[in-house]
This record gives sequence, structure tokens and C-alpha cells, in this order.
Amino acid sequence: MKRTIIVIVLIGLAAWAIRACMQTDRAGGVDLLNVSYDPTREFYKEVNQAFAQEWKRTTGASMAISQSHGGSGKQARGVIDGLEADVVTLALAYDIDAIAKKSQQLPENWQTLLPDNSAPYTSTIVFLVRKGNPKGIREWPDLIKSGVAVIPANPKTSGGARWSYLAAYGYALSTNGQDHDQAAAFVGALYKNAPVLDSGARGATTTFIKRGIGDVLVTWENEAFLALRTASEMGEFELVVPTISILAEPPVAVVESVAKRHGTLAVSRAYLEFLYTTEGQEIAAKHFYRPRNQTILARHSATFVTLKLFTVDEMFGGWSQAQSTHFSDGGVFDRIYRP
Repeated sequence: MKRTIIVIVLIGLAAWAIRACMQTDRAGGVDLLNVSYDPTREFYKEVNQAFAQEWKRTTGASMAISQSHGGSGKQARGVIDGLEADVVTLALAYDIDAIAKKSQQLPENWQTLLPDNSAPYTSTIVFLVRKGNPKGIREWPDLIKSGVAVIPANPKTSGGARWSYLAAYGYALSTNGQDHDQAAAFVGALYKNAPVLDSGARGATTTFIKRGIGDVLVTWENEAFLALRTASEMGEFELVVPTISILAEPPVAVVESVAKRHGTLAVSRAYLEFLYTTEGQEIAAKHFYRPRNQTILARHSATFVTLKLFTVDEMFGGWSQAQSTHFSDGGVFDRIYRP
């Protein structure tokens, strides 16, 4: 109980500090807080600059957008506990559903308010290996071989890690005749090869690249590309795309009760709608997210490998069922993971 109270107080102080800094920096202007998940820092930094310029051009009003990043589940918990986000751009729909149900700060039909179930871009799960691919990692079964150290994040706190877990589990189901016992054993063997679980995708990237731990990083496609770009001078890593993976659909939503209270409802909606524009979609592609706009996606076909993708709905019955079965306390992950 004491620990919970301390966490709530710290979240409240963080929310107050962020909002105070925004008001100090942009006195008389419009300010937004975007609470997002781990690997979107660079993407939303560019989106924020482009949207602020567009808003200034069309309305004459100045604005600033602040960002908060962390594991998607932890970020959702922060909003529920008082972090005053005007918008949330999280890793998976379940986390925004949790905000809607537990805090009632946005409608439960939030996914219907923007195109493509409020997911303006997509991604998938791929592998990053060390130069020369010394462990010969090409496909999911290579991750359960003896002597292969796998670096995923923790699916209890990270949205990207939940996508990774379900990608591995779904691969197993698709190749074993839909046998869930075999799939659970397969994923259990994968996590048995994990020497550490970071709380978020960016932390796992840091563990793999900067700390030099592990043979393969299992992560978002965009995060793997970004790691390759930032480490290009070293040339120490290679991208491996499995033949089958999951269609990851990171969603966005306006936290309506907070935006109304801040007087930012209209600009918050415009901010998320900007992600669907030609400029917003091009920025997404630049940062290695797969655009929903098929024309823009086709222009970047050299970047994005074609592979077989399954959805959470197809393989797991939707996020609510997947969360309950696999990631709730006592679920499949708790049963198969032994640190």
C-alpha cells in the first residue's frame, strides 16, 4: 500500500512538472502532452515540429507539444493514475481500452473515431543480430536453440514485448496445427534463452547494442531499423526478417476529458488527424513505420520486406482475450517464464 501511494504521488508530481514546464515555455500559446510508448521519441519529435508549423500556418496560433515515453503498459497506468495526457499514442489497443474503462477519460468506442481503428501506421516484429549473424538466426525456431541469448522486453510492462510474445506464439500455432500446448512450450523455450527482460523496447535495444548482451534482439521493425541507422558507422548489426510475424497496429486517441479541461480538444484531434495526412505518413515511413497510405507505402517498398502477417484478432480473438489469456496475473506468460 505504501509503495502504491508513493507511485501515485510521483506520477502526480511528474504530471504537474511537465504541465508547469509547458506553461512556462509556451505562455499564451497552445500546449499538448503526448504520452507515448518507448521507441517513438524520434518519430514524434519530427511530427511535433511539422504539426506545430502547420497549425501556425492555418490558425496563426503558436503551440508546443511535450512527450512522455516508457513501456506502453506503464504509460497507460500513469494516465489512469493522473498523468494529464491530452493524447495517448500507445503500443496496443488494450492499453487505451484500459484507460477508457478504468478512468473513463475517453469513450470506449475510441477506435471508431479515426480511420483504420485509430492506428495510423503499422509495424511488425523482426530480429536484429550481430554482424555476420554468427548464430545463424533466420527464423523463429533459431531463437530456441541452445546457446542463443535472446533479448526481448518484458511483456508485463512493454507493449512491444507483448507484440513480440504474440508473434512467436502465433508463429508456433501457424506451424504446429494450432496446438496451444506446443506453442506455449515453444515460447517458454524462447524466454528461457532470455538473460534479462527490460521494462521497455528501448531499454532492450540499449541492453543489446550498448551493453553488448545477447545474440539477437527481438523488437519492433522500426526500432531495429533505427538501431541500424544510428549504429551505421560501427556496422556491427544486421536485420533479419522472419517469414511469418504479426501485424502490429499501434493506436492513438484523444484523452477527451483532459483535453476538454485544458481547452485543447480541437487541436488534439487535429494533431492525431495530421498523422493520416500525406506529410504525416511520409514522416512515419521516414522513421520506419509502415504507412497506412498504400501509395506512400509503395514508394518505400525497398525498405519494407513483404512477409506473411497475421493479426491479433485472427490468431488470438482480439486484445482483450489475448491479455486475459497470456499476460494477466497467472496467465500463460506467468506459467512459462521462470527468471
